[in-house]
Amino acid sequence: MSSTLFSSNDTLEYCLPVKLNKISGFEYWMASESNQGNILITGATGNVGFEIVKQLSAPADRNIRLRAAVRSINDAAKIIGQRAELVEMDYGKPESLSKAINGINKLFLLTPFEPNMVELSSNLISEAKNAGTVKHIVKQSVMGADAEPGIIPSRLHRQVEKIIEESGIPFTFLRPNFFMQNFINFLGNTIRNQNALYLPAGEGKVSFVDVRDIAAIAAKILVEDDGQHNGKSYNITGPEALSYGDAALILSDELGKKITYVNISDEDARNGMRAMGMDKWFIDSMIELYDISRKGYASDISSAVEDITGRKSTSFSQFVKENIGSFR
Repeated sequence: MSSTLFSSNDTLEYCLPVKLNKISGFEYWMASESNQGNILITGATGNVGFEIVKQLSAPADRNIRLRAAVRSINDAAKIIGQRAELVEMDYGKPESLSKAINGINKLFLLTPFEPNMVELSSNLISEAKNAGTVKHIVKQSVMGADAEPGIIPSRLHRQVEKIIEESGIPFTFLRPNFFMQNFINFLGNTIRNQNALYLPAGEGKVSFVDVRDIAAIAAKILVEDDGQHNGKSYNITGPEALSYGDAALILSDELGKKITYVNISDEDARNGMRAMGMDKWFIDSMIELYDISRKGYASDISSAVEDITGRKSTSFSQFVKENIGSFR
């Protein structure tokens, strides 16, 4: 069988201006130190972070200021045009963290999934505590972060959650399940070119969630000031639990051609990821995720989207319809 698990091209996440700059044909406003936003969105170019920026930028009459933290302004082209101040931030550079957090009241925390993510998160949490102005941290975690003994991703996220709890800053933990967008970002290449998706996930069911729904919850919590979400954790899922075989059938119906789910072995999955240059730590983490999927541990369904936003969560069929071009 000739197949690839993922495509090597796929990816596994206005305040008053003082100066107009031009980079690669795009224009953006560089913020002065006197223009302080009150909501900082980290991971602003990622799936969830960018969607939060979009949703909070939409109502022009909303009395909030947004600051979008990016690793490099050069890579922030898609944020151009959003109602957000851009700030370069590197979790490993304290001076950039201090600048990013300066004057911030609310923080959306999304840390890169790396072996040292606990240390990186702790750096920003410490800056938030020292700043003295941060009144609420909304952290994107993972569903199952509170499970014992847990797997690599959940253990790391739980460690970060504990650091936030110990900081004394009011918090809310968002614990989403697998993203529907992974079918585009991770699996889109083989869906488009081979009419198939290859995963070691068995027939276990997963309550996939649209990142737009995660962002809608985060956005609502970030702009509310009544404290009703303080100290709470929310599992965030879609409205149904589907196996990857079920998902392939839905894709087939919506695309008008047969999409096949091929249940590959862990070893084939490892070889595919290794061929893409992924390191052993990341591969081990992914295999653990597929193992809990295979065993049905990712099938719980939550009503958090409707409870918090007042609208129903997005179904997988609806997601495919709204993103049909990405699968063709």
